Amino acid sequence: MSENLEQLFVKQLKDNQNIVHKICRLYTNNEDAHKDLFQEITIQLWKAFPKFRGESKFSTWAYRVALNTAITLYRKNTRSIATVNYENVSFSISQEDYNSEEEEEQLKLMYQAVQELNDIEKALIFMYLEDKDYTEISETLGISEVNARVKMNRIKGKLKKILNP
Repeated sequence: MSENLEQLFVKQLKDNQNIVHKICRLYTNNEDAHKDLFQEITIQLWKAFPKFRGESKFSTWAYRVALNTAITLYRKNTRSIATVNYENVSFSISQEDYNSEEEEEQLKLMYQAVQELNDIEKALIFMYLEDKDYTEISETLGISEVNARVKMNRIKGKLKKILNP
């Protein structure tokens, strides 16, 4: 692959790595699993990048790839994530550490509640909390807008029950 493609990918990933960290936070329970999932999502993004046509924003495309990767691994119910050895890739991306000590108590409670949701519900609530509109949510998850709205209302009710039993 050309050096320009690599540079473009690295820049896009650096600009959007918080998306990947947030998805990792939703689908993992410890720092090692977070790092493994981050690495696997990065690899999947890199492998798919040549097919990215720019028909949507990079962030929307990255959401889709990252969520699909996380959901696929989540469904396999494996504790350790198998990663792909990508020796031919010559770039490196610095990972900003996620500092859980600075989390507010409400955010911790919300993440705990979200952990009780199924994989699709997690993806939907994540995008909703990222202020994505229902059009973008439906495109990313491959469901209709109406279905996204109905599911979101159900998820809100489920979270209310979890947070206020």
